[in-house]
Parts: sequence; structure tokens; C-alpha cells
Amino acid sequence: MNWGPAFVLLQAEAEGAPGIFGSPLFPMIMIIGVIYLLIFRPQQKQQKQQKEMRKAVGKGDSIITTGGIHGKITGSTEDTLTLEIAQIKGERVRIKVARSAVEKKLTPGDGSES
Repeated sequence: MNWGPAFVLLQAEAEGAPGIFGSPLFPMIMIIGVIYLLIFRPQQKQQKQQKEMRKAVGKGDSIITTGGIHGKITGSTEDTLTLEIAQIKGERVRIKVARSAVEKKLTPGDGSES
């Protein structure tokens, strides 16, 4: 008796199509999902908050720029801010910076106000 064809049939039945959890694609999808949730989502949230803060600053607010300059806003346009950064011999020193250069808005209770 020839058992060759019987083994081929048994092997074909045993293989079957793997389910979604048996696929090598499933762990990759899970890893990408975890990376998105742990890295990209919080970063997007932080960028949104930073953008809203930059839009909200206005005349009279004390800020720190990305270059580390502390100053008080004395004027603003849509894209630029005028900062008063010092007084030398009674003259006020003012500079213009891009609104996108605002790193942090200082509050009176911060203790880091200049």
C-alpha cells in the first residue's frame, strides 16, 4: 500500500490558514500602534498647546524666547512681537522677535520674571 498521497492530504489539512493572531503582520501593527500612542500623540498635543499659547500672548505679557531672552511685550502684530528687554541710562531697549520664537509665557507667581 502506498501511503504517500495520504500524508499529502493530512499535511494539507493541518496547515490551514493562520488566524489574524498567527500572522507576523499582527505584532508589527501592535508595535506601530503603541509607538503612536506613546510618542507621536503626546508630541502633537504639546505642539497644539504651544501654538495656542503663542497666539494668546499680547501687550503687557512677560515671556522667554527660544534664545533665552526675557522681555515684556510692548507691541505686537500678527507675526512679530516688540519686546522691552532692558533700560540703559533711562532709555528702553526694545527688540523685535518672531511670534514663533516665544518659548514660554511667564506668570507673576513664577519667580523667574525679570
